[in-house]
Amino acid sequence: MAPDPLAIIDIRALLVGMRPKLHRYCARMVGSVVDGEDVLQDALIKAMEALQSVTPVNNPEGWLFRIAHNTALDFLRRRNRQEALRSAEEVEVIADRLNDVESRQIAATSLRTFMRLPVAQRSSVILMDVLGCSLAEICDIMDFSLPAVKAALHRGRTQLREFAEEPDDAPQSGLSEADRTRLNAYVGQFNARNFDAIRAMIADDIRLDLVNRKKLNGKAEVSKYFGNYSKVSDWHLVTGQVEGRPAILVFDPNEPNGRPKYFMLLNWSADKLAAIRDFRYAEYVIDGADCVADRG
Repeated sequence: MAPDPLAIIDIRALLVGMRPKLHRYCARMVGSVVDGEDVLQDALIKAMEALQSVTPVNNPEGWLFRIAHNTALDFLRRRNRQEALRSAEEVEVIADRLNDVESRQIAATSLRTFMRLPVAQRSSVILMDVLGCSLAEICDIMDFSLPAVKAALHRGRTQLREFAEEPDDAPQSGLSEADRTRLNAYVGQFNARNFDAIRAMIADDIRLDLVNRKKLNGKAEVSKYFGNYSKVSDWHLVTGQVEGRPAILVFDPNEPNGRPKYFMLLNWSADKLAAIRDFRYAEYVIDGADCVADRG
């Protein structure tokens, strides 16, 4: 039977609304806001493909979370960082909601700290204590029994409390001189709105990923992207790092004491800019990211 077009439209609308929440889950599962966006995009493609055979979808939010969960696990397996999932003991552990203080502490936990938890513990804690899912929803998403979810949740919370008592992580190393020089040159010309100078930096076959909006290829197409930035004034670029990788942090000049709104990642080939990944239309990605402005 052919899928109901209305069902597909409804699911697509739901994807737009749920994208930040799904990203929050994926990023904490894989330990990176950037990799989390890659996992999310993969999961959304799988969801749209699956609609051809599973429509109408019962409980579409739970269905999307299950796809995101399984896609994150696939990513972890490919990266060879997933610990072997063991069958959780069938024990009764009380898994009540935390108080507001404990919930805020867990929600503010760094992505690197979440990555120290085994996968089952990590997933159950994120789903309940960060995203507010119920035990029944978590069982459905993870395909675990209720006692297994309670056990994983209890152990994950216990581990996070122990991690919280440890000394803070060592500060990130600074940018290399080569990265700093290239980024500063780009940022300086961009902030000066000297986009002709920027265009001279880019390769003929440059690729642009304007995340959650469009992808452009080639110097002629990407040049229009800079023209669009010249028409608005809600940005100020600063050289920095995101999750330890060279990046450009974008601030709103109308919020002098605010956090960065989003970021850009650049890839270079020899002395030319080969690829840009701009998260202007995916501000949710920066949620929980470890961002540092360069002080060099």
